[in-house]
Amino acid sequence: MSKIINTEEQNKYVIVKTEGYFNKDLGELVISVVEEKVQEDKFHFILDLEQSKIVNSIGASILIEVIEILQDKDGTLSLCHMAPIIEKTFSIMGLTKYCNTFATLDQALAQ
Repeated sequence: MSKIINTEEQNKYVIVKTEGYFNKDLGELVISVVEEKVQEDKFHFILDLEQSKIVNSIGASILIEVIEILQDKDGTLSLCHMAPIIEKTFSIMGLTKYCNTFATLDQALAQ
C-alpha cells in the first residue's frame, strides 16, 4: 500500500516524502496535504520521491492539479530524488517546465 511517510516543514518549505507506487491513492494523499497546508498560508512544497520509483498517469495528472493549485497562490513545487525514468517521463510531459527539479533534498532546500 502506498502512503506518505513523512511531512515536515523547513524554512518556507513543506516537505512531503512519499513511499511506494505514486498512483491515485498516493496522489490523493499528496493533494490533500497540499490543500490543507495552503489553507495555513503555506505555498512552497518539495516532493521527495526517493521511495517512490514508479508514477502512473493518474499520479502525474494529480501532480498537475497540485501545480495548478500552487500557481493560483504564487506557490512553488519542487521535486527531488526522482528515479531517471520518472524524470524523463515528467520532462516529456512538460511537467518540469512548471516545477524545479533537484537531485537531493538538500539542493531543493537551498534553492
